[in-house]
Order: sequence, then C-alpha cells, then structure tokens
Amino acid sequence: MNLHEYQSKEILAKYGVAIQRGFVANNADEAVAAAEKLSADTGAQGWVVKAQVHAGGRGKGGGVKFSPNMEKLRENANNIIGMQLVTPQTSAEGKKVHSVLVAEDVYYPGESETKEFYVSILLDRALGKNTVVYSTEGGMDIEHVAEVTPHLIHKETIDPALGLQAFQARKIAFNLGLEGNAFKEFTKFITNLYNAYIGIDASLFEINPVLKTSDNKIIAVDAKVSLDDNSLFRHKDLAELRDKREEDPMDVEAGEAGLNFVKLDGDVACMVNGAGLAMATMDIIKLSGGNPANFLDVGGTADAQRVQTAFDIILKDKNVKAILINIFGGIVRCDRVAQGVVDAYKAIGQFPVPLIVRLQGTNAVEAKILIDEAGLPIHSAITLEEAANKVKEVLGN
Repeated sequence: MNLHEYQSKEILAKYGVAIQRGFVANNADEAVAAAEKLSADTGAQGWVVKAQVHAGGRGKGGGVKFSPNMEKLRENANNIIGMQLVTPQTSAEGKKVHSVLVAEDVYYPGESETKEFYVSILLDRALGKNTVVYSTEGGMDIEHVAEVTPHLIHKETIDPALGLQAFQARKIAFNLGLEGNAFKEFTKFITNLYNAYIGIDASLFEINPVLKTSDNKIIAVDAKVSLDDNSLFRHKDLAELRDKREEDPMDVEAGEAGLNFVKLDGDVACMVNGAGLAMATMDIIKLSGGNPANFLDVGGTADAQRVQTAFDIILKDKNVKAILINIFGGIVRCDRVAQGVVDAYKAIGQFPVPLIVRLQGTNAVEAKILIDEAGLPIHSAITLEEAANKVKEVLGN
C-alpha cells in the first residue's frame, strides 16, 4: 500500500526523522491557512505547493510550485488542486489531484551550500537482507543516475537480526562527503529512518532528495513510503491511510471481492485458481500469440457469485478479446466451478468476447459435459495444449 508524501512525512517525524514541515490542504483557502501557520511556527517566508498523488516526477508535470508570497501561493493551489497531473509514472490520462502539501521553503541562504542526496531502504530478496541504496546525486531520476553514472550508486547491506550498526551509518555519511555537524546529523537521520522502516513493516522507503541545508541540517524534502500489505493487520492505524482514489478501480473492486487481481496491458484475460497456475496460464496465452490482460486468482471457492464478480471486473477492460478460464480441481470440484461459470454466464447475458474454459482434476469429465450441454457458446478444453489452440483460434492467429 502506497502513502501520500504528507502521510509519509508524518510517520517519519514520529520516529525522529527531520522533515520539511508542512500541512495538507484540500482547497486554496486551506492552503493559505497552512502557509500562515507555517510562517507563525517556523518563520517561513516562502512555501512550496506539492500535488499529493501516488506518482513520482510531479515537478515535471507541473505539480510542484514555489510560492514567494501569499498571492502566488493561492494561485498555485488553485491551479494544482483539481488538475489531471501527468508524470512519467502515470498513464497518459494522468491522476486527478485532490489535495496539496504546503511545505516550508528549506532552500534558504546560509554559510555553506545546500546539497541533495538520494536515500532509499528496501529488501534485497536475493540476499534476504535490507539494503540502503544511496547517492550524492539526489533530486534526479535515480534510474538515470544508475544508467549513466553507476559508480555514484552505493549500497549498504544490513543484517535484519542486527539492524543498522553505527559504523554503517558513519560509512554512508562518509561516502556522501559529509563532515562536521552535517555528518553527525546524517548518522542520526539514517538511523531513525531505518528504525521507521522496520517499525512500520515497510517494503520501501525512498527519500529523494535528502537535503543538507545551508546551516548543515539534514532533512527529508520528499518521502515515498510503501507498506507491506501482509503486515497491515498489525498496523490498523496505517491501514486507514489508504486512499482508494489513487488506485485502479478494478483493483479496488477485486480486493473487496477477495480476488487477487492485477491488471496488465494484453488482450486475453484469464481466470485461474492458484498463483502458480495463473503464471503458467499467462505463459500459455503468450505462446498462443496473445498477451495476458490480467492476473486473476479466484482462490479455492469459485462459486457462481465469485465467478460472476470476476467476469464483471474482466469485462470492464475494453482491450480484452477473449477470456481463458483455467481451473485445477483439487479441493474445489470442477463440476461446481463449471456450474458457477454457466450460472454466471446466464446472469451476465450475451458475452462480448469468446470464453474458453479448461477444467482439470476432480470431476473434470462431469464438468466438461455440463458446459457442453449448457447450450452456451463456450469453448471447452481439457488439456493446456487444447486450451492454447482455442486461444489461437478465437484470436485468428
């Protein structure tokens, strides 16, 4: 589950991580009130208005604007709230901005120059250990830095049983070229950041940029936090931060129905029980000349209502040209699944795309007879090869 920047920063602050302070606003009046409060609390004379959407590259799309005065701040807030923000990480349609973060200007003049760094924490699955990825090239696309200047990307592997050690925090600060008070501030910053990562069961922290201010403070100017969905039962308060408006409506509907669904860009939808079989089915679709339109695991209770809900979600994708149902009857009986398919088909009415059903396992023979005798234009198959050939047939490949 992804969080907004303002939510992420609130969490970081609870763990003692220094942040660029700010307040969320849903309209221009609230934005002005937020700026006035910041001025009273921090003495800020300039503010940054940031669109709150689950996507990076907001500045490139016009979603981050500096405001030197209240008049400009109101104008920026009015322009950003309600806009369809298109960034390199959104679709061509972009995402609608419902709120903004009004933050203090931290790029103020001082005795030394400001510097921007990149810091992220994530799990290295190959090693089974947490990893801090960091670079002196903050404020830029880290993918571009890794491609053009890979020697500027550093990694520090952390044993989760030991946690981030003091010598590791000092090593990271040293590699970033810090010294004096900035060095001390950064070791405190990275230690607290790692504690926050562990404390909330995050799957990703990305702070870009981490800023060394002109008076040698270290603060998080931006913050991207992704939570491990499997841990949310331990964090009821964090689960409540979910913003469904930022998610694909199809994903939300599938989740509420208890379906494991991931939308893809292909033309052949699949409905399967079991993640492994789903992956194999997607391979079959690809080998048949099609492209998977989704990953959809209906689980072990593929009754009529569950199948109909799955159909409703699949058919909302206008790119789908065919649907392949591939069920292995282990715990669930194939004839019960077949009856569910027939009932769901009749409830929905005329299907706009061909439907191919392959059932194998317990009562597979009875299931095929049930589908074949239903009098519906459903293509039934027993083997994977037969299902693949029928996919080719309906696609005209």
